Amino acid sequence: MRAFLGVGSNEGDRWAHLARAGHALAAAPGVALLRASSVWETAPVGPPQPSYLNAALELETRLPAGELLRLLQQVEAEAGRVRRERWGPRTLDLDLLLYGEERLEEPGLQVPHPAMAERAFVLAPLAELCPERVVPGTGRTVAALLGACPPLEVRQAGPYPR
Repeated sequence: MRAFLGVGSNEGDRWAHLARAGHALAAAPGVALLRASSVWETAPVGPPQPSYLNAALELETRLPAGELLRLLQQVEAEAGRVRRERWGPRTLDLDLLLYGEERLEEPGLQVPHPAMAERAFVLAPLAELCPERVVPGTGRTVAALLGACPPLEVRQAGPYPR
């Protein structure tokens, strides 16, 4: 199954956290890391906090969506992520954005990610990987959703760390 992830960090060594995520996912059984977008720097959403580095990753996986989500949460925990407040700062944030053409609504898991259509910091990196992909349930492509997003200052910060 082809899956796309959002990756973000705004605490500690942000670049190292992004690299750690890529390495951990590439080494996980049943997961192949295919491509990474550029890294984008964005202002935070939520309480005052440092700016984020955001990117998107494309995976091929044999894991069911729930297992993939548990893997993402394990990688976050290994990076020191502590869930203190909604939209608060984090060492590593991994979001399952798209899982094939599936639409899933389960406790703790919604795919496509429920807020991605309004978030330029998610869509800008995702558009590098799959601009013409139609987001299930929207009838619109990633590029079209990005074009319709409220303006948010995003800038390319560099290539994804290896």
